[in-house]
Amino acid sequence: MKNQLSNQKNYDKPPNGDIQLVKDYNMLFDVIAADTPTLLEECFKLRYQVYCLETGFEDKSQFADHLERDVYDDRSISSLLVHKKTGIMAGTVRLILPPNKILTDPLPAFNVSNNLSGLSEQILPRGKTAEISRFSISKQFRKRIYDTHIPGIEESLASINNHQRVIPHITLGLMKAILRMSVEHKVSHWSVVIEPTLQRLLRKLGIYFIPVGGLVEYHGKRRTLYNEIGVVLDKIHETHQDIWAVITEYGQLWPYQSPYVN
Repeated sequence: MKNQLSNQKNYDKPPNGDIQLVKDYNMLFDVIAADTPTLLEECFKLRYQVYCLETGFEDKSQFADHLERDVYDDRSISSLLVHKKTGIMAGTVRLILPPNKILTDPLPAFNVSNNLSGLSEQILPRGKTAEISRFSISKQFRKRIYDTHIPGIEESLASINNHQRVIPHITLGLMKAILRMSVEHKVSHWSVVIEPTLQRLLRKLGIYFIPVGGLVEYHGKRRTLYNEIGVVLDKIHETHQDIWAVITEYGQLWPYQSPYVN
């Protein structure tokens, strides 16, 4: 892992007017760690909404309390994306931590894909690879974007011409949360099992993962992906510096390392 939290002050700035994306994001959202029982309950509540009610990924009858949880939450950390003006939870994501001497079971993605589990330690070091999981964007928040009866929503979006741009902001906020959790827990690689539609959205934002194997059946057709964190972020920097600035906080979380510098 080539980078940790940085104290440097002179970060790369997106060229021209691309700084506006950063301003828009910082005006709208904040990432918070779900490090209390109350905040974790907010994660589980949002996950129930997305994975049980909206997509049917999980059986809602298994969660009488309307809180979607599973066995992997005991070895995970989670974050929330909060709309600053209203306090509404716009999204959540969790990071399933690598196996260790106590928790020796492999990540769920490795159980889903033989191709992934067949990768060597040199390509995907098991002790430093975490799994991105429960990447959830609130449909209810998207509805509320257009609800003028909720104070704070309309005003905070007034400077953004196209309200559909809010959805990429949520995605970037969740990626920022993933990066922050990864740095804090010394993770160097990511694995993920996602729908092809989410993979395409990430690629549009310059966020590239390496596919391994074909589509797998896992609550519908899914694709298994992985990559080294530094490779993902450096690619974003080279193609979408404004997006890189949002996710890395101008390099404070993970400074850019140019491939042309020895």
